[in-house]
Amino acid sequence: MNNYALPIRFGVAASGCLIAYFLILSLLQLHVNVFYSLFNAVITGFAIYESIKYYKLKKGSVFTYAGGFMAGLITGGVATLIFTLFFTVYSTELQPGFLEELSTKWANTYRSFEAIVFLVVAIMGFTTSLVLTLSFMQLFKTSNTTKIKRV
Repeated sequence: MNNYALPIRFGVAASGCLIAYFLILSLLQLHVNVFYSLFNAVITGFAIYESIKYYKLKKGSVFTYAGGFMAGLITGGVATLIFTLFFTVYSTELQPGFLEELSTKWANTYRSFEAIVFLVVAIMGFTTSLVLTLSFMQLFKTSNTTKIKRV
């Protein structure tokens, strides 16, 4: 569990930022415009990058690609899971008309659309986490040429 404490903390912090950003958009009545959700990738990406960076600093010379990859995935996964839970509570309990407002033209039934939206929010978060983790690990991995020069 100790190996996962740092990525979990970064994931919780990222989810707090995602929730705050969503609530600010909600106050400005911009939360129904899905294009603003693109900034969620920036927030999540920053948390993943910092998580991998601090994990590498903590591990030092025993840092592995797999360990950094897991740190990034855990950070993004925790952030996505918490934000998806918040989004579910927000759209069903705090503002019940939100999904109807969001589903202006292509939702035939409210219930099926509700399930699709929650699934899409989760899939977008996990996919973003995977892609960003793979991208950032290219910055942090040790190349084969570096290993050869050390010998």
